[in-house]
Amino acid sequence: MQPSATFRPIGGIGLLFSLRIPLAAAVLAGSLTAAGGEAGEAPQPADKGWRASSGPKPHPVPQPRPEALEAAIRRGTEFLLARQNKDGSWGSAVTYRPMDIYAPVPGAHHAFRAAVTSLCTSALLETKAKDPRVERAIDRAEAWLLEHLPKVRRATGDTIYNVWGHAYALQALVRMHERKPEDGPRRAAIKRHLAEQIGMLDRYICLDGGWAYYDFEAQTQHPSDSSNCFVTATVLVGLHEAKGIGVSIPRKLIDRGMASIRRQRKPDFSYCYLEAFKYAPMALINRPGGSLGRSQACNVATRLWGDRAVTDAVLTDWLDRLFARNLWLDIGRRRPIPHESHFQVAAYFFYYGHYYGALCIEQLPAQERPVYQDHLAHVLLPLQDKDGSWWDFPMYDYHQQYGTAFALMTLLRCRRGAEGKQSAGEVP
Repeated sequence: MQPSATFRPIGGIGLLFSLRIPLAAAVLAGSLTAAGGEAGEAPQPADKGWRASSGPKPHPVPQPRPEALEAAIRRGTEFLLARQNKDGSWGSAVTYRPMDIYAPVPGAHHAFRAAVTSLCTSALLETKAKDPRVERAIDRAEAWLLEHLPKVRRATGDTIYNVWGHAYALQALVRMHERKPEDGPRRAAIKRHLAEQIGMLDRYICLDGGWAYYDFEAQTQHPSDSSNCFVTATVLVGLHEAKGIGVSIPRKLIDRGMASIRRQRKPDFSYCYLEAFKYAPMALINRPGGSLGRSQACNVATRLWGDRAVTDAVLTDWLDRLFARNLWLDIGRRRPIPHESHFQVAAYFFYYGHYYGALCIEQLPAQERPVYQDHLAHVLLPLQDKDGSWWDFPMYDYHQQYGTAFALMTLLRCRRGAEGKQSAGEVP
């Protein structure tokens, strides 16, 4: 039995959240309301199927002041500069609360630090700030990543947090590759690191074809527990970026990952939390309110890899839901226990979901983006703390760093008429 001072989700037939309510209870809850949708929505006839216009629509919001957007980006950048560790990384295993998530030492924290450092590096690279302090911070972060990424491994048989590190390392390495295009040997070395990270993802793909971060079943080399659609989506987005700079991606990884996500996809493009939950599709966690963050990641990942089912109408319908039903995510924000909120939403889906929502916006025609960019900025700008950070789930000393990185990369994509990777200007 695990100590009571850790939150340790379970796999197999149990719901993947800390309260350990059996799946049978979720199935019963789903069966009692299977004919209905979310609170406040009329049930759809079973024979009508999914329609792009059937979901909720958000109320209009004004365009945020450009100077407010830029000020928030500068303050977030300043926070990351101030919180970078001396060795160039971000985050630590220090915790300030009596209970924290299950994280066997030291491997789990090697994985967390690799993932968080990758996210922070990507965020700073995307700002393109013309500031020598930012350049120095990126140099230090790159040196740390190139030294430590090859050492990231599975912590224990049941804990595979390293998958997050490998996935976000792909995105950081791609941006590092583009930073100094004139340096051929450096770019070649980065591509070798990318190939190594892809090899690690190949090693830890689940038997069912996707990726996960726990294996509470047989704890085999290829994890035997159910894969999570959103972890798989995170990996697929990183793999697509690596492919974009000429890195070879084994086709089997894409095919198996895509098939895994499709098996967890419901007709309305909400997604089950993990593969085993497809047998309880109307459990609260699998409904649209519980899928708000997951659907953004899964939609953009499958769209990038050529899934024609994910049309513009699907993207806009789920972006509409993200903003019209944003309270389902926000009411869980900063709650300390995973999945304790309504629809069993975990706090750490908040900035994650909005970041992948921003990637969905980039898939739309240019003329359709501004309304969603404004909604994103409208949600995130008021949530910035006085120290310049954003965070959603208290997790050791990683939460402010990863939350700020996600928020920065999201707000950079809220600039009108520009992609998210343009310059943020000099940081004062």
